[in-house]
Amino acid sequence: MPGGDDQMFRTFIHDFLAFSARVDQCRAGFGDRLGISGIAYTTLISVAHLQGSEGVGVSRIAEHLHLSGAFVTIEVSKLVKAGLLHKRANQEDRRRVLLTVTPKAEKLLAQLVEVQAPVNDALFDCLSASEFRQLASMMARLVACGDKAVSLMGFLSAPAAPRAAEPARKAARRR
Repeated sequence: MPGGDDQMFRTFIHDFLAFSARVDQCRAGFGDRLGISGIAYTTLISVAHLQGSEGVGVSRIAEHLHLSGAFVTIEVSKLVKAGLLHKRANQEDRRRVLLTVTPKAEKLLAQLVEVQAPVNDALFDCLSASEFRQLASMMARLVACGDKAVSLMGFLSAPAAPRAAEPARKAARRR
């Protein structure tokens, strides 16, 4: 750690959490304007950006958002019910579905731009274009590091499995 202590690390983590909370507040605000939750907004906008001309699968959305397929499926079901996503069978693999935004969603997303663009600009106003590109590159790497850290936390927090010789040792101590 710089300076031999973790003060810079602690400050960074707290600033990072504060910024993340602000991003989440903006996302929730975008969702509110559409009448949906923040995560539903993120799912919807991801479908809009990734659907192409054919549609996009749940697994691709889950991968893009770094979420489980099961979680995305739940959000997609809500968006279908709200009339914001259209779901149809994938002709190449009938077990899978393809998602596209509905005309209703397209209209709402187009209207949202008047709020979304200035809010997103304000979020990163303190960065130059070059700094933003650098941050975006670092963030992708940080997500991968975060995945490793979560796995390590799970491993280190798991109760230790008793060793095969443990019962024999305990019995020997009692004698």
